Amino acid sequence: MQTRAQGPANLISPSARIHPTAEIGPYCVIGPDVEIGARTRLMANNYIDGDTVIGADNLFYPFSTVGVASQDKKYKGEPAQTRMGDGNTVREFVTIHRGTEGGGALTSIGHRNWLMAYVHIAHDCLVGSDTILANAVTLAGHVEVHDWASIGAFSGVHQFCRVGRHAFIGGYSVVTQDVMPFSTTVADREIGVFGANRVGLERRDIPNETIEGLQTAFRLLTRAGLNTSQAVARIQEEIPNTPELTELLEFIAASKRGVIKGKA
Repeated sequence: MQTRAQGPANLISPSARIHPTAEIGPYCVIGPDVEIGARTRLMANNYIDGDTVIGADNLFYPFSTVGVASQDKKYKGEPAQTRMGDGNTVREFVTIHRGTEGGGALTSIGHRNWLMAYVHIAHDCLVGSDTILANAVTLAGHVEVHDWASIGAFSGVHQFCRVGRHAFIGGYSVVTQDVMPFSTTVADREIGVFGANRVGLERRDIPNETIEGLQTAFRLLTRAGLNTSQAVARIQEEIPNTPELTELLEFIAASKRGVIKGKA
């Protein structure tokens, strides 16, 4: 399929499926099992490999790699996929690895995500939509990042951890447990929750009474001297129910690694 391939020395497999309106800049390498959607632009020096599908209207800055084999030593070349939706921005030196058989064989990224320079998304990660991963954020294998989450620069997320919707993680954080949705979680010397992500929630038109309810919930979870089960019981008794509060409690109930509480 013909495409707007600019500049010298592109190596594009004849079997790659590239939409005619996609724009491929110079010095790009695109493997045989790659599909690239309409109006997606690869500026230059991008490497796309493996069973990889990239949707429409994505923008790749130079020196990103997508769909390459994982760094999991158990990976032996078995079939695995990488999927990316529409409208994502991928800055310089971002690395996105395909899935592995042991993790579902899929690394997935949704729509309208903002991946800053040197972000690493490892094998079998599931990233939702409208997230922001700042410079040098590292997701280990099997991490889930839910919609509208923001992760600050130079933060690392441990394998199998989840980051809930609308959560904000401060820069230089080391995340080894699940990050609760709607929370602001920051690492100083010890990582801990600092309350609701008020600024992010206000930007997304979450009602103030809902934010106040979440703030009270985080206070009970982190400051009241209660264990998680006791705090959840108090939340259910004392705070008017909202969809966001239900989501928070369901997220906690589903956690396998426990949720970060610490200081708030």
